[in-house]
Amino acid sequence: MSTPTKFGFLGLGQMGNPMANNITAGGFELHVYDPAGTVELAPKESKAHDSLTDVVTTVETVFLSLPDGPVSCAVVTEIANTPGCTVSVIVDLSTVGPQSAQDAGKIAAKSGIAYVDAPVSGGAAGAKAGSITVMWAGPGLEYKRHRDVLNAFSKNQFHVGDKPGQGQTLKILNNFLSATAMAATSEAMLFGLSQGLEMKTMLDVVNVSTGQNTASADKFPKRILTETYDAGFKSALMAKDVKLYYENTKLANTPGNVGATVSKIWSEHDEANPGSDFTRVYDFIRDKS
Repeated sequence: MSTPTKFGFLGLGQMGNPMANNITAGGFELHVYDPAGTVELAPKESKAHDSLTDVVTTVETVFLSLPDGPVSCAVVTEIANTPGCTVSVIVDLSTVGPQSAQDAGKIAAKSGIAYVDAPVSGGAAGAKAGSITVMWAGPGLEYKRHRDVLNAFSKNQFHVGDKPGQGQTLKILNNFLSATAMAATSEAMLFGLSQGLEMKTMLDVVNVSTGQNTASADKFPKRILTETYDAGFKSALMAKDVKLYYENTKLANTPGNVGATVSKIWSEHDEANPGSDFTRVYDFIRDKS
């Protein structure tokens, strides 16, 4: 099987646009569409289209970067039912949850299309820098065929499994750990501040000690201590991801006590501060206490 030469990209929102930019910067032919406004969001080097049909009747592989499971399944259904569709591989970069990925995989398979569950991690900054992680759950042959285009927008790629849902499982457990680190570090910093310690001093010590984590090493020094709160990842998305994690621990009958608590914190934060950057959870925990 030859390496694909024409790619499609559906969903040019916050994460999609920089990933699409990096694909075109890598010299790949890219056809894009987004109902929110393709021309405004499309990379200059890409070919913007007025409809999904125009894209999926032109390319062999299409990337999806969509908000949630229902939307992803709806788009996969539309692709599968499009007359004259030339797509043979759908690579879903979205975070949709294991069940939605499995459902989308079945929909695609009925039309002879390979569905790859390939969520990404690294946030808006990572997407822009081309350093995000891709968690590929799909055929190994397709993984090899797509390595060149993956390298254009991702620094780290892992073939984590062959079945849709496995990539989602890894993504939501990763985001659960990230969300837990943010919430726990917020509580820890607030405790230290109450005892007269300075935040920078605490972070300096923690980050060379056993309490170091992604929040203490990155989010707090760069986004909270500076009061910029500009990590580029919405609280609503983190709340969604942690809820997906907790719900799936119940389905899997695995421990979920910590998941229940962390999910509650993020759901309450999102409800109280809609549209906020996820680093604002620090303010929420501080003000609530």
